[in-house]
Amino acid sequence: MTDALDTIEITTIDGDAATLADYAPVKLIVNVASRCGLAPQYEKLEQLQKTYGDRGFTVLGFPSNQFLQELSDEDKIKEYCSMTWGVTFPMFEKVKVNGRSAHPLYQELTKAEDADGKAGRVKWNFEKFVITPDGRVHRFRPTVEPDAPEIVSLIESSLPA
Repeated sequence: MTDALDTIEITTIDGDAATLADYAPVKLIVNVASRCGLAPQYEKLEQLQKTYGDRGFTVLGFPSNQFLQELSDEDKIKEYCSMTWGVTFPMFEKVKVNGRSAHPLYQELTKAEDADGKAGRVKWNFEKFVITPDGRVHRFRPTVEPDAPEIVSLIESSLPA
């Protein structure tokens, strides 16, 4: 699946064009929302970025208002993430994660199954997808914390020693 994912066009929060291929080989993609009760996960996401960022890992944050909990524009989102949580990982423009108008990235990601073998719609904000260098997509539901053992061991086992 990696080849298809790597070529999907994405737009940074500053409006620059990019693809997943522009980022580290191990990626944690997460749909974020500033006004969500799970927003404290930003802190753990940033900690993962700081811990593994120089080893070929990056967190990629995709704001979404699909669940009506995101701020109105990218500038406000950027300010909130930076001032409240000290976010340094790459952030992108707001996207839809479900439905007919879902971003092409999420159309692909939602084909991946979670630990219970369920694929399909993103259930809520802060759903996580770890893409490993072999191109596999590993899906973790919103309540799985970013520093959960299953996520950390997957990241560590996917990075060079």
